[in-house]
Amino acid sequence: MVHAKTWILKKHFEGSPTNSNFELKTVELPPLKNGEVLLEALFLTVDPYMRIAATKLKEGDVMMGQQVARVVESQNSAFPTGTIVLAHSGWTMHSISDGKALEKLPTGWPDTLPLSLALGTVGMPGLTAYFGLLEICGVKGGETVMVNAAAGAVGSVVGQIAKLKGCKVVGAAGSDEKVAYLKKIGFDVAFNYKKVESLEETLKKASPDGYDCYFDNVGGVFSNTVICQMKKFGRIAICGAISTYNRTGELPPGPPPENMIYQQLRMEGFIVTTWQGEVREKALKDLLKWVLEIKREHEED
Repeated sequence: MVHAKTWILKKHFEGSPTNSNFELKTVELPPLKNGEVLLEALFLTVDPYMRIAATKLKEGDVMMGQQVARVVESQNSAFPTGTIVLAHSGWTMHSISDGKALEKLPTGWPDTLPLSLALGTVGMPGLTAYFGLLEICGVKGGETVMVNAAAGAVGSVVGQIAKLKGCKVVGAAGSDEKVAYLKKIGFDVAFNYKKVESLEETLKKASPDGYDCYFDNVGGVFSNTVICQMKKFGRIAICGAISTYNRTGELPPGPPPENMIYQQLRMEGFIVTTWQGEVREKALKDLLKWVLEIKREHEED
């Protein structure tokens, strides 16, 4: 018998998550049936979306999430022992799968590339950046792109793809260390939003003519300020709203309607799982190629 160490959601969040919201349990797993595999987690992911999506869980459920795992026992010929897979098993060290939802690494993954990047730059966060920027914003060379939470797993990839496409990129982050990282990976302008006297003036100085594309990970007052500086026919990709996730009161006011109307802006929320099949495979190939050939920077915690 295998005993799996598993983090469960003990209590739903009220405000910011704390240790008391989680509990580590040991669960005994049954023997494998025909067609099943036993997985051992190599890397687990913790993503901002979980703060909201966890409301769909029941207290006592395994905390959600994707992992890179190794098949350590197999009754499924498609996934022999030793196979590395992506699995939505949540926060658990061992799990059993029937193989239907497992995904192998993209073709051509070299031994020199960390497997953990399949949960980051060449995984869900990278795909989110790819489709949000290229499909939702439809960014073109010569345009100006604004990204907040720009040093994060998604924002940092957004900025680097935008530079590959010939854009000017402005990024906001919450520490001087993060700002230095943004400049290292090629952002044209980067600033610490916690230290600026006026966000409005900082944005104007960074791009006096305004912004063609805004990749929004933050929402709230920050976004309302950016939206007031969008160019006519600007596009806004709503990826997240981390500034509001831990709220206990009312949401802040929305963007000024006159800016949305008279600048003829397009604002669209999106979820990365919309893109499947061949388009998703192409995106993964592009991301892997850029990491390997162009040496796109990536940083992990």
